[in-house]
Amino acid sequence: MEVAAQSGEGVMTSMTVPITFPTSALPPTLPKIDFDNTYARELEGFYAAWPPARVPEPKLVHFNVQLAQELGLDPVAWASADAAQVWAGNVVPAGAQPLAQAYAGHQFGGFSPQLGDGRALLLGEVIDVHGQRRDLAFKGSGRTPFSRGGDGKAALGPVLREVIMGEAMHALGIPTTRVLAAVSTGESVRRETALPGAILTRVASSHLRVGTFEFFSARGDIDSLRKLSDYAIARHDPELVNDPDRVAGFLRRVVSRQAKLIPQWMGVGFIHGVMNTDNMTISGETIDYGPCAFLEAYDPETRFSSIDHQGRYAFGRQPSMAQWNLARLAEALLPLIHSSTDEAIALATEIVNGFVPAFEFWMMRVMLAKLGLSVDADLNTADKEEGGAGAAASPVGGGKLVSDFLALLLAQKVDHTLGFRRLNDAVRGDASAWLSLFEVDASAAQVLLDRLHASWSESGITSTQRLAVMRRANPAIIARNHQVELALAAASERGDFEPMHRLLNALQSPFDETPDTVAFMQPAPVQDTARYQTFCGT
Repeated sequence: MEVAAQSGEGVMTSMTVPITFPTSALPPTLPKIDFDNTYARELEGFYAAWPPARVPEPKLVHFNVQLAQELGLDPVAWASADAAQVWAGNVVPAGAQPLAQAYAGHQFGGFSPQLGDGRALLLGEVIDVHGQRRDLAFKGSGRTPFSRGGDGKAALGPVLREVIMGEAMHALGIPTTRVLAAVSTGESVRRETALPGAILTRVASSHLRVGTFEFFSARGDIDSLRKLSDYAIARHDPELVNDPDRVAGFLRRVVSRQAKLIPQWMGVGFIHGVMNTDNMTISGETIDYGPCAFLEAYDPETRFSSIDHQGRYAFGRQPSMAQWNLARLAEALLPLIHSSTDEAIALATEIVNGFVPAFEFWMMRVMLAKLGLSVDADLNTADKEEGGAGAAASPVGGGKLVSDFLALLLAQKVDHTLGFRRLNDAVRGDASAWLSLFEVDASAAQVLLDRLHASWSESGITSTQRLAVMRRANPAIIARNHQVELALAAASERGDFEPMHRLLNALQSPFDETPDTVAFMQPAPVQDTARYQTFCGT
């Protein structure tokens, strides 16, 4: 495959990148990492082999001990000063094959036929202690042939945001990529001002995106598209490998995974902020924590991203944008779904249209659990990936209660997280904290609470069962935007990482309320939220 590379003058030229993988000798203090790099081995021509840029003074500022253990890595050795050289890319261990992946993407609705890893490198793949294949990838490791004029670097603030957000989502039980290590580089990167540089090592089930398929579809390269789909199926849906309709089955699985993921986001008020097709994984993991944020006052129109001028990716539009992205994946896969274009379009349309009922099924399941109207709440152990038979029936009037509850939060600008969490107190018999949230008209809240009490009484669910489900469905602690910004500012401006450590500790137990975590439960002042913006960090 020929990929576009960038000349020193910023002109895109065509070149064939040689497949070479530079490695270095590990310091004797570091154990060997057992890499098994199927992407590099099986998909030659789908990437540019590329070395990470050297940095002057790498210093480890975050290391995820629990994740390291899950990956089978010695957490003591790999959190050392010597290891910082590896996590910065100065030392590339034997077996690693650093490469920049090729992909395209629809960004805010406009198609870019070539994006690719402009500041990221897939270092390699490992098999974790559960037998699952995981990618290790750098972000901020320097320019690649896909950099499109960028410097390929990352600033410390956006790197630490990804650390915080990934850990917050993981603790909430939401499928997500996570950061294994983050290092400061000892150099500055230029954005609006000079900022301290950093590199992170991201762990993912894979970095295959909707945009990866769009890259080959846009070029009419059906052979590569077929090779990519076979690889993706073998890696993520191996039971489909011998299915003659495996590509349609694969599309159906991706649709199903996203239909299950987005309700989990919305149940905790998460706004991704940049749901472009290059930021949607086919594995169903949340990826790319750029201009993301959490709701404060409930409002479906909420957006914080500085680049989302039209609200394309506002909180309430996330389901429709997910389906839009999935339609782009379906378009890319059409030649593989059926030899007849008409048949392929009909089948793909049916599959993509299936997103709506599947999303509504999972969304209702999330919301009923949050309101204590169902005990069938664990999405991670559920035996059904789409709506339909086998699902717990919605209680009579449950859907109306959900919509009326959200309407009440919206009308009185009540904090999304506390609006649900304080409802737990009402199940215990004390509704005062919940009612106090409704400063405009507490009587309207009391009317809705009376309806909830009536439904609770008719449900046949004990208060103990109900409270257990609601406690797990309604977190006390989310990554509050102002708390995140305080932690990032302390680290970036003063080199003080203690606020980030305190925040991460609180986020590890999001469903627990303790005296030490009360501060992390409080919303930001309304005036702060009104002017709050998030940025991509590129």
